Amino acid sequence: MTQVALGRIINIATAASGISFPLTRAGGIVFAGFEADGSTIYTVTEVDSTGTNSEQALPVAGANDFKAPAVGGAFTAGPGTTTATSGVYDLADDATNDMLVIDIQADQLSDGYDSVQCTVDGGILTAVIYDLAVQRIPTNLVSNLTA
Repeated sequence: MTQVALGRIINIATAASGISFPLTRAGGIVFAGFEADGSTIYTVTEVDSTGTNSEQALPVAGANDFKAPAVGGAFTAGPGTTTATSGVYDLADDATNDMLVIDIQADQLSDGYDSVQCTVDGGILTAVIYDLAVQRIPTNLVSNLTA
């Protein structure tokens, strides 16, 4: 689905878990996940759409993730990755926070990789692709799901 937000045209995908999103024509992507009991584990990987390189964990530092409770409270620094290269953001033992937002810039992908994927073990995951290279009215903008 294509929408206009904050004066920019963006692509939004609901039920985004396990889908590879190319960032060849976008500046970045935000994954926003929610599960009422806050027990979600998010796994972020980078993908080469040409099939030359194998899918691998995206080693993005925790500076780009934020967590929040369902009611009240505010966003705070997220759990970050459990190791420098695992790509895992773990809210499984967090009894307070139900939502996690992860922002990934296209230039954070490794050489040879052009797409990113987030998989969750439960809850709802939405993806917002932003800073699109082609800015058109939503009805004339093609899907960003092809590299």
